[in-house]
Amino acid sequence: MVENPKRNLHSASIESSCFWLATHKQIDCPPLEEETHCDIAIAGAGFTGLWTALFLKELSPEIDVVVLEQGIAGYGGSGRNAGMLGETIDHSHSLAAVHFGWDEARRLATLGRQNLDEMTAFFVDAKIDCDFERTGRLAVALTPAQLKEAQRSIEIAERMGIAGIRFLEAEQMRSELNSPLYLGGTFAPGGGILNPVKLVDGLKRVAIKRGIRIFERTAVRGIQKGKIRTDFGDVSAGRVILATDVFTHHLFPGLLQRFIPLYDYILVSQHLFDDQLSSIGWRNRQGVTDGRTFFNYYRLTADNRILWGTSEAMYYSPNRVDESCDHSEAHYRALRDSFQQHFPQLRNLKFEYAWGGPIASTTRLTPFFGSLDGGRVLYGLGYTGHGIGSTRIGGKILAHMALGHPSELLELAMVRKKPFPYPPEPLRAFAVNAVTDSLRKVDAGNKPNWVLRFLDRLGIGFSS
Repeated sequence: MVENPKRNLHSASIESSCFWLATHKQIDCPPLEEETHCDIAIAGAGFTGLWTALFLKELSPEIDVVVLEQGIAGYGGSGRNAGMLGETIDHSHSLAAVHFGWDEARRLATLGRQNLDEMTAFFVDAKIDCDFERTGRLAVALTPAQLKEAQRSIEIAERMGIAGIRFLEAEQMRSELNSPLYLGGTFAPGGGILNPVKLVDGLKRVAIKRGIRIFERTAVRGIQKGKIRTDFGDVSAGRVILATDVFTHHLFPGLLQRFIPLYDYILVSQHLFDDQLSSIGWRNRQGVTDGRTFFNYYRLTADNRILWGTSEAMYYSPNRVDESCDHSEAHYRALRDSFQQHFPQLRNLKFEYAWGGPIASTTRLTPFFGSLDGGRVLYGLGYTGHGIGSTRIGGKILAHMALGHPSELLELAMVRKKPFPYPPEPLRAFAVNAVTDSLRKVDAGNKPNWVLRFLDRLGIGFSS
């Protein structure tokens, strides 16, 4: 959906309206105060930047690494997401097969499971308290067609050698999560839920202990020939890594052809009392998505609030990513309405937090990587809503690229090949509206129209 830029949006700051940012005080890192030099400079202190810095130090402990952040760490997509950690790199195993072929999809599935296990071990070893619960994921079916798709997803997983995903009949699903809409679905044991801002803060603490210099409130104004320009002085580096994801086109507009900036919107409720929670079950605290193309995603927070989000992202023409996009009252109304349909027994539940978060979406729904400025600048971006897990893999890829170290990760198709480009404006806004309208019709029970069939032939997947 393309939003009218003149729309009157809610004015609360992200720091106060985003539940994660409003309820956790991070350690502060100072701004840059003078010119400095380093071996590798990283622009962006979200998940990608911090994971990259840590892997650089792991591969080459003696190098000097500097991380620059325009605001506070996690202010962008890293701190505004739902905190649902999945084990897939693409949005589903079936889409990975469409985008990359079966052999590569199996490779990505194995990599995703390994990444989740390694992250879980890292949280323990590094003593990162980010409210991580390895609760698994429910995918709920709202229609008979979605129920068939749930059964098909298990068959695809088994074809890839993935065991443990269970099909749930309606009664079994409602014993896990009680909604009159649910006809059944699947439970996947991989993945879990966490507090993304606490994770950012934990990564910062580990990075500082390992000698990585982090400067917050230090916006990067330009990059040229290994020199980063800021308001407080230049940073000279042997190599620069862009970990700026959806903000990347502010520095290098040419990369915009490979991604589109979108905004997802989220609500977080007041604390649920025991009787409210028991009315919907959810004893096992799984993360949940429903089976529509434009699905709701939801989870419980550590203090038993309900986080309720929508994947029907907003595109603000032309490619806007700024504070004016942080709220959408239309999305908030739709979210409240959808929640009451799923859980009418909680129709009076109040939502105390509401915010939007930017994501960089690619046509294949996975990140891409490359270099600029004669190889002096490297980049990795386009996580398309799966950044909590995939950014760790992205950080490892970028660290190996920067140091010139060989790795099997560098042979992945998503590293070697760029995604199919998006059209420029004004066609971009038209294309977004056409695809959005087409996918809405699919969610309403219609078959994919010529637009979606054409995109399928190109190997492009918008359905997740």
